[in-house]
Amino acid sequence: MNRIQCNHISEISVIAEEIIALCSDKRVWVFQGDMGAGKTTLIKAICEKLKIRDAVSSPTFSIVNEYTDEKANAIYHFDFYRIEDPMEAFDMGVEEYFASGSYCFVEWAEKIPMFLPDEFALISIESDSDEKRIIAIKTINQ
Repeated sequence: MNRIQCNHISEISVIAEEIIALCSDKRVWVFQGDMGAGKTTLIKAICEKLKIRDAVSSPTFSIVNEYTDEKANAIYHFDFYRIEDPMEAFDMGVEEYFASGSYCFVEWAEKIPMFLPDEFALISIESDSDEKRIIAIKTINQ
């Protein structure tokens, strides 16, 4: 497991680069953390480093947002916070997204554990204070 301390939001760009270097061989990245921990903020910084052309925002109501990088590759950003039944994720084709070979960034994956692939990157964010975060990164092989 790798641990990164973020002392201020101004460090997020460098941290995004570190996470990309550590996780680039995985296509599904699960972001865990309490509400307001900075999951979407970190995903925005990662998408910026991946040269996403689209505006990155939380897909809380749409469940999934599709972004495109400068080479026209798709990247999917999921937020399962609002689903009440995991079958909603199944019905929207989450397994096909995860098997697509595209990056899939997933918030609130604990709502759909049965649909996660056998291998993924787990990025956990813990709030230490208003500004400080501890980010733990590990590979999960189920």
